[in-house]
Amino acid sequence: MKLPIVAYGDPVLRKVCTAIEQTYPDLQKLISNMFDTMYAASGVGLAAPQIGLPIRLFIVDTGEDEDGNPGYKKVFINAEILEETGEAWAFNEGCLSIPNVREDVFRKPNIKIRYVDENFVEHTDDVTGMPARVIQHEYDHIEGKLFTDTLGLLRKRMLKSKLDSIAKGNVRTDYKMKFPQQSKKR
Repeated sequence: MKLPIVAYGDPVLRKVCTAIEQTYPDLQKLISNMFDTMYAASGVGLAAPQIGLPIRLFIVDTGEDEDGNPGYKKVFINAEILEETGEAWAFNEGCLSIPNVREDVFRKPNIKIRYVDENFVEHTDDVTGMPARVIQHEYDHIEGKLFTDTLGLLRKRMLKSKLDSIAKGNVRTDYKMKFPQQSKKR
């Protein structure tokens, strides 16, 4: 089932998320719905806050590479980045919660991350390159941070009206979104 993606301006995107237990209600269904939602929006990652849940869960699927090899696909529950190493490099990032906004973000190319998977098996992985970048972006979401937080003051000022428009629902996407004012009407 495709879920609405929470738009910039919703307070859930600024919450440091809480850990979950294996007994979290309908966890496997939630994970499946998150993948359906991410694929429908043409994303490569999706964090639970982006569907309105302040829990430490995110998914990643970088898709096939240019040679048709399978991409990096994983579920991360209660993740903790233990280390980020290497020289930071810029890449033009976007976010499903901040549609039509892309900016260069500097991130380190190597990470060590501890997490449990969808079966609550614990892992500690070393990840590099694009998968590491996607993980860092999604990890930021469960820490209450957005990629726009990494931008300089001048760039943030230049984006302010665009971000305000998104928060007000004045944006078009090919996927279903939930805007902050919709939450307030309930």
